[in-house]
Amino acid sequence: MDLNDEVIKAFEIIKEGGIILYPTDTVWGIGCDATNPEAVAKIYKLKQRAETQSMIVLMNGEKMMYNVFKDIPEVAWQIMDLSENPTTLVLDSPRNVAPNLIAPDKTLGIRIVKEPFCFKLLERMKKPLVSTSANISGQPTPKSFKEISPEIIKGVDYVVNLQRDKIAGKPSTIIKLTNDSQVKVIRK
Repeated sequence: MDLNDEVIKAFEIIKEGGIILYPTDTVWGIGCDATNPEAVAKIYKLKQRAETQSMIVLMNGEKMMYNVFKDIPEVAWQIMDLSENPTTLVLDSPRNVAPNLIAPDKTLGIRIVKEPFCFKLLERMKKPLVSTSANISGQPTPKSFKEISPEIIKGVDYVVNLQRDKIAGKPSTIIKLTNDSQVKVIRK
């Protein structure tokens, strides 16, 4: 399958408020436009997940980061530069994203991705992309495409036709950074 064709197909669905199932730099994810509250609500419903359990968003660089966070602690850039593995940062006071993505403590988890499909899709969207594991809430995270339940596959508007044989590594490390420079590792 051609990467660019898949990016175009996924983008068309997302632009219309749809949700996609796609490969990320870690596990398969369910995603949508992170600025569209209706699309975000569809994902919560599909995952049977409470809206208080926030989901993360993927971004493709500094410009997108500053569009969502006015203040980014210096340590955030250092962690991203030094991380060898995919790392999700939980930062304070996000803006310009769907309100139902923001956690009750006014934080949002984000990850900068270099993985080619996600990166190109983000370039085209010019908006952050929701990313949450492709499972019903409380069930184990699928390590490969064939472990994803039929319920999830049927519940999305488009399934990206790439990397279906890839076995995923572990989910990303999660580090919470507050604007007053506290650092807390949530998941190694």
